[in-house]
Amino acid sequence: MGKRRPVGNLLALAVLTVVVQRPMHPYEMASVLRARGKDQDMRIKWGSLYTVVRNLEKHGLLEAVESTRQGARPERTVYRITDAGRAEADDWTRELLSTPRHEPSAFEAGLSVMAGLGPDEVTPLLRQRLQLLEQRIEADRQALEQEELPRLFRVESEYALAMREAEAAWVRSLLAELIDGTFPDIEGWRAYHGTGRLPDAVADLAERGRTTD
Repeated sequence: MGKRRPVGNLLALAVLTVVVQRPMHPYEMASVLRARGKDQDMRIKWGSLYTVVRNLEKHGLLEAVESTRQGARPERTVYRITDAGRAEADDWTRELLSTPRHEPSAFEAGLSVMAGLGPDEVTPLLRQRLQLLEQRIEADRQALEQEELPRLFRVESEYALAMREAEAAWVRSLLAELIDGTFPDIEGWRAYHGTGRLPDAVADLAERGRTTD
């Protein structure tokens, strides 16, 4: 096997980890992954499943063990994981657990252009977000309490809940600043939406953008 590939396709990893248990055909892989809610844990493009399986076979990570056909249905090929596939899945898992990645969210994108709206419009929008977050947090807590799986197989749900709780706390703090007027230069921000003109110093900084070493 050649140089290990970095994790670029989480569906490929999901396929390898599900086929570890027993050989499956792609339709069965998809059914098991959906039943386990893997599309909630990672971004999965179901339409590319067969292409991913073929690529895993091409690279020696899966191998076909049999092909069957029932009546007029399309032929189904059953695949099993290879030793190289097990090693690759383990390496990918180690990378995902050990190495932080910056994965910008839609909320980060919204915050990055928040200045385009005035503070008096942003405040109710953040109130709405916080309300929806709190509803989701309560639903997630209840789901975890009712979950019968061992903790080993639901730690990702615990993590997702913790991240939502952290986001809610941050949004709550930002809202408090906007409501009590302690957000830095909130009056300048408000004035900008009244006059359409940024203060010269702020305009200069905006033109130059962020500077990093």
